[in-house]
Amino acid sequence: MNALYDTTVNGTLTPPGAELPRLLRAPAAGPGGLDVHVDAYGPLPSGRDVIALVDAAGLTGRGGAGFPTARKLATVAAAGRRTVVVGNGGEGEPAAGKDLLLLHTVPHLVLDGLSLAAEAVRASDTYLYVERGSPALPGLEAAVRERRRAGMDRRRVEIVHAPPRFLAGEESALVNRVSGGAALPRATPPRVFERGVRGRPTLVQNVETLAQIALIARYGPAWFRALGTATEPGTMLFSVSGAVAAPRVIEAEIGVSLPALLGAAGGQIARLQAVLYGGYHGGWLPAADALAIPLANTALRPRGVSLGAGVVVALPADACGLAETARVARYLADESAKQCGPCLNGLPRIADALAVLARPHPDRRTRAWIERWSSLVAGRGACHHPDGTVRFVRSALRVFAHEADLHEGGRCSATTRRAVLPVPAPGVPAPRDWR
Repeated sequence: MNALYDTTVNGTLTPPGAELPRLLRAPAAGPGGLDVHVDAYGPLPSGRDVIALVDAAGLTGRGGAGFPTARKLATVAAAGRRTVVVGNGGEGEPAAGKDLLLLHTVPHLVLDGLSLAAEAVRASDTYLYVERGSPALPGLEAAVRERRRAGMDRRRVEIVHAPPRFLAGEESALVNRVSGGAALPRATPPRVFERGVRGRPTLVQNVETLAQIALIARYGPAWFRALGTATEPGTMLFSVSGAVAAPRVIEAEIGVSLPALLGAAGGQIARLQAVLYGGYHGGWLPAADALAIPLANTALRPRGVSLGAGVVVALPADACGLAETARVARYLADESAKQCGPCLNGLPRIADALAVLARPHPDRRTRAWIERWSSLVAGRGACHHPDGTVRFVRSALRVFAHEADLHEGGRCSATTRRAVLPVPAPGVPAPRDWR
């Protein structure tokens, strides 16, 4: 690995070039972590010009939606009344690990970004939302204390524990939890930037987005745009798993090819049949298409998928895509907040039908039922959980249509039943687990 800084000129640190990694170059946090961090990255810059810098950099959110970050910052800043900023590290997606890695490895970089965002929108309260029991919590709490002792906290940061639920990181659920309630999503409008934590305008940013802000504030928009594409600049953390030799989180520039990304994860260990993009609210692509398309939303969205929060799962040819989808659909149905009909009734019915389709000799009407119930669920939920689940399911019906044909004839192409997609142990947690 190259040194983070190439040279020192007149006592000031010069930024690195376009090499990778960017986010994870500094030594891991530990005793004296703040000193190591400042030695590596330099002092925390002013947040006064952050919105303009982020706008010029073209940074988009790394939490899934990909919304322009500067626009979110500017909207909350314009509210001008006791605003709130929350760093979202509530990573409930089972196939993701990037937020945990950032919080565990470079907590001060995330806290820098949180401080800069809070200064930019003149926030009166600042929070960091992290899953309860996360292995990153001890180091993160130590980093917050270290910054307070050093007088580096421009605004006091309070850590709020998120329940280990899939939906707990959804921004309206996050707002409810930070406000003292359960981490249950709510119907919108109002959006959280209008009425968020305790009814105040709230900026919610994923922790990777905050870390990118901290880099942009130091090195500038031109440096940030040295990697990525013209329309989607910068780098992104990808959680790569499935049929690869070394599943891991990888930082790569947006627009990287899938073969290059899989190579960075040790390379393929089997022939692929499909690739899941964006996690369990994302979608499947056939392997031939995925291997030919760069990892950029401009290329992926016309195919019905997106980068989301950077989840990439390579499905080997010897696995059953329908069985994998059915397992995840059951998990998503169990993880719903059950606050509305689509989640309470629709998602379990879809999951049941997928379980039937994943076995030999399903009723030939099963696919039509799934499509019909998906149409009844989409766009009718109290939050976007039904929409994301339907997107995932419909992509499976398209990509694994031939497999469904085989199942209807009593056959399955899979030669193994080894699970590929990670799914937590089944069971519906008690309502108190939403806190």
